[in-house]
Amino acid sequence: MVILPAIDLLDGKVVRLHQGRYDAVTVYDADPVARARAFAAQGAEALHVVDLEGARAGHCVQAALVAEIASAFGGPVQVGGGVRTREAFESWVAAGAARVVLGTAAIREPGLVLALCNDFPDRVVLALDAKDGFVATDGWTETSTRTATDVARDFASARPWGILYTDVSRDGTRSGPNVEATARLARDSGLRVIASGGIASLDDLRALARHEGVAAAVVGRALYDGAFTLPEAIASIAHP
Repeated sequence: MVILPAIDLLDGKVVRLHQGRYDAVTVYDADPVARARAFAAQGAEALHVVDLEGARAGHCVQAALVAEIASAFGGPVQVGGGVRTREAFESWVAAGAARVVLGTAAIREPGLVLALCNDFPDRVVLALDAKDGFVATDGWTETSTRTATDVARDFASARPWGILYTDVSRDGTRSGPNVEATARLARDSGLRVIASGGIASLDDLRALARHEGVAAAVVGRALYDGAFTLPEAIASIAHP
């Protein structure tokens, strides 16, 4: 399992939202480019970046800043936020993204996601963000009638790079990830799953790493609050 430090961008700063709420913002760093460079120096293999303004607006907002972050980091960068068209997807690729995350499009434009999986092998990550088991869309402001497992099965044959699974109720709370639901999604879909939301301790990471199919974990607030360091996180999953 790979640790993906998170850089969530809002107003050009590194922030975290509480349960996806834009009125519950904590600012952690005014210099996201320096933060990306620091994560690289600490041993990060890849980086997870979210354009929160893009997620809310429905189109890419911070492409120029993400390009700077990708250049400073020097390794694979996974980017999401507002990717609901082919143009948006391609703009992130042009900005240096190794993988691009699509969420709302999976519900509203499944044909687009299937086409991108075909045209950009191993560069599509399907974001399935669940509220009470149902997939949330539009920057978590709306909830669909589809479960994460149902949607994952729809796209399994297209072979996206993997699924980014977030339990919205736990995101930014450090209350612990939904290990059972994450592992079940990996098992039922047959796809790689990236765990996201609520990771609070090294034990949380070890619990996720024990499950086959859980390929990575996004860690944000726990790193910024000092619950553990990135080198400690990487070491903890060497022998889960």
